[in-house]
Amino acid sequence: MTNKQIELPYMDFFLEAFEEGDSELIKSVGRHAHWGYWEAPTEANGSGSDFAKAAEDMCSQVYVAANVGDGQSVLDVGCGFGGAIASINEGFTNMKLVGLNIDERQLERARNEVKAAESNQVEFVWGDACQLPFPEDSFDVVLANECIFHFPSREGFFAEAKRVLRSGGRLGISDYVPTEILQPFLKLWNLSGLSSIIYGKCDLSYSLTDYHRLARESGLKILREYDITVNTLPTYPFFRQIMEVTATKVRFDLQAEFKLTTDLSEWASAQGLMRYMIFSMIA
Repeated sequence: MTNKQIELPYMDFFLEAFEEGDSELIKSVGRHAHWGYWEAPTEANGSGSDFAKAAEDMCSQVYVAANVGDGQSVLDVGCGFGGAIASINEGFTNMKLVGLNIDERQLERARNEVKAAESNQVEFVWGDACQLPFPEDSFDVVLANECIFHFPSREGFFAEAKRVLRSGGRLGISDYVPTEILQPFLKLWNLSGLSSIIYGKCDLSYSLTDYHRLARESGLKILREYDITVNTLPTYPFFRQIMEVTATKVRFDLQAEFKLTTDLSEWASAQGLMRYMIFSMIA
């Protein structure tokens, strides 16, 4: 295996804090390093345990949308620390569960933290989302939870997801989807290189129209699409709190950029310009 150079400053921040033994950060994002979902957003209390539950609920929103059930073969692309695999492993039986990531550091944590339940198989493998190392018709479900914007190409990933899914298999993804008004500004943001300061190289410029085109061109049919932006909004103040507390210990240099990016993202989401959406598709 030849690992690629991964530039994910926010992930560097998390992993360095874990190494420092930051128990609060481990409790809140040690399993799921993505946005949270609150059924009742006004009841979010800003605690690490509250966020951890919300992140777990976000994970389940995606795999429920993909119709995960007992006895399936499931691939989680961009699996992070293995949170989705862990959740499915704990809730379902007779499963073949594979997590894939291009960052070996995240895979190492996933392998250490997630152990297969008695009737399940769990494996974490290194790989590129646009060159999946699996044969055709390998999986009943493919998941990509809040990571597709890091992939080299959404078109490439969709083609690969369709290839490895069995006929009738499901693709479940979550992503930030801009309105047509915001889209051109995000394309300029991508060209500027500013998107890489905190979150690494990201392309957040794919609109709902683009997603419809991607599904059509790759041979997938969208079964369901829904906007859960309002349910994710408590994530922003929580992440600001993380940075204020933890950045004094590690990566203090990222604090100003992290706050700016978080503030801009929160504003765009609150104004309805940037939507957080879940898609369920069938092969």
